[in-house]
Parts: sequence; C-alpha cells; structure tokens
Amino acid sequence: MNTNSNVYTIIYTTLVCVLVAAILAFASQKLAPKQQENEKAENISQILTAGKFGTKEEWQAAGNAAIVQYYKDNAAVAFTVNAEGQKVRDLDIASAEVYGVPGLKAQNYNIKGGKPYDIPVYQFKNGITVVAIYGAGLWGPVWGYISLCNDLQTICGAYFDHESETPGLGGKIKDDPSFRAAFAGEKITLGENPFDIVKGGAPGGVLDDSKVDAITGATMTSKGLDAAIDNWISSYVPYINAVLASKAAETENAEEE
Repeated sequence: MNTNSNVYTIIYTTLVCVLVAAILAFASQKLAPKQQENEKAENISQILTAGKFGTKEEWQAAGNAAIVQYYKDNAAVAFTVNAEGQKVRDLDIASAEVYGVPGLKAQNYNIKGGKPYDIPVYQFKNGITVVAIYGAGLWGPVWGYISLCNDLQTICGAYFDHESETPGLGGKIKDDPSFRAAFAGEKITLGENPFDIVKGGAPGGVLDDSKVDAITGATMTSKGLDAAIDNWISSYVPYINAVLASKAAETENAEEE
C-alpha cells in the first residue's frame, strides 16, 4: 500500500484511534474499583472530620481501609429522610454505604425544585449526628457536612469542600481550619433561615449563636455556602422536629410513671 496515499492515512489514523480508545477503556475499567474506593473513603473522611473524630490530615495519613473501618465501628445508624421528616431507607453500615457528591447534587436539585427528596443522616454511637449540605459557590459547587450534638441544635463541628473556588479566598472554606472551627458551639434555628455567614461581622461586633464571620475577600463563596446551609438544614428541620417531639414525649411519659 502506498504510505503516502490518503487511504493509508485514513486507515492508519483510524487504527491508532481505535487502539488508543481500547487502551483507555481497559484502563478505566481496571481503575474504576480503586477510584470508587478512593471516593468512598474521601466522603467518609469528611463525615468523620465534621463529627470531630479526627482531623482531615489524620484521616489522610490513616488511609482508606482505616477510614472505612472506623466508620463501620463507630456509626450507629445511617438512613435518609424526606420532606416530612420520615425515614425513607437505611444506608448499609456494613458496606459503608454513604452518599457521594453526585448523590448530594441530585438531591440538591430536588430540594431547590420542590421535588421529593431523600437526604442522608449519619448517627454515631457517641450521640453525634452528621448531616450534609450542597450548593453553588463562585466558580462551582460547594458541599460538606455539619455535625449536631445530642440536642440536634448545637453544632459540634463542620467540614466543607469545593470544586474550584479561588485558593486563598473562597478556597478557605476547605483550607482554613479556623473558619470551620468557628461553627463549633453555634446553634441552628429551626426555621427557614437556620444559620448565617455574616459579611463584616454582626452589628456591634457581636455574633449571636447562629452566625459566623464570612471569609474576607470571598463574598460570593460565603453567600453560596450560607445558602447551601440554609437550604439543606431547613430540609432537615422536619426530621429534627420529629426527633425532638419524640424525645419530649418520652420524657413526659417517664415523669408520669
């Protein structure tokens, strides 16, 4: 065959493309389980960090197997809840079943669109409950987890992540431990505006129990994270109210006895 002909060029190019596609498909198939393992461990490490079971750096050093095993050993129950605060389905702890970022994204569409949703709740043996949040930052999605103490209204800890926020500015929601630490000990309110990230501080320089300072120079990221927290925590409020009502009823019955 004439190697200078157009036919040769087309055949050669086609064969190269097919070969490269086959190699990429094979590599993708072989690497998929490892990628899924990494994604699961990353999601769980964020949940554990929000729950104050260790720092993100400590979990990264521990490795995937240790992260997953710790979750299995310390999670009490995990499930999803709907807009009425009812449990929809269990998440299997034995297989460390958790919602990944794509799952949170899908439920965020449902929440914002007024459609039926089921969002995850992770309860641990020490009484900590971890809930998820998801929303839009300046350049892309932001997400994370907030842990609640036994009263379900006091924040124990938080962890946030992002896809493409500006390093040193909006990226601080992930990279600045002091920003996340400011959430600990704060209260959420059980209404449409459960929490506020306040630009420039509160009037008189005093923040109440449901506010933290926004990140300087990252107004849009702070607003996006604030909206994500409000949208998702509000979506958990029916569940929180149902649990609090059940606890109150139990206390009342015990006192009567």
